[in-house]
Amino acid sequence: MAKIKKIFTNFLRLLALAATVVAIVFMVTSHDSAQVLNLTFTVKYSNTPVFKYFVIAEAIAGGYIVISILLSFKSLFWRLLVILDMVTAVLLTSSISAALAIAQVGRKGNTHAGWLPVCEQVPDFCDQVTIALIAGFAAAIIYFVILLCSLYVVLSPIFVVTP
Repeated sequence: MAKIKKIFTNFLRLLALAATVVAIVFMVTSHDSAQVLNLTFTVKYSNTPVFKYFVIAEAIAGGYIVISILLSFKSLFWRLLVILDMVTAVLLTSSISAALAIAQVGRKGNTHAGWLPVCEQVPDFCDQVTIALIAGFAAAIIYFVILLCSLYVVLSPIFVVTP
């Protein structure tokens, strides 16, 4: 039974790794340019610090996932993995939350602050950012499932009723 749990958790980790790689690739390759009043401006992910944070957080999570798959075969590290799973889940959640907030402003604008939406001028950029955010959100959800599985493995001996 423990072997099945380990295989399932590693399968989820591979899914989360795939989602983080997709998020990084789509965010890093997102760029577009538009011409407004004979001025050409270029938009890319590195223009926004929040999108940089998103890419860095996804890369850290992806690197940790690879390390955690390798360490999961060693039974000595399972408590450390639970703590680091929690940190990774929180990191992914914070990065996706911040990036979604900026993407919402880019798509809808903010009339109170006088910020206009930019996605009508640079639709390719916004489409790629949307795909990256969906992949990042999927990675965060998968990682919360991994965290729940890890917590179940750690806490299940506490709640075992002995006759």
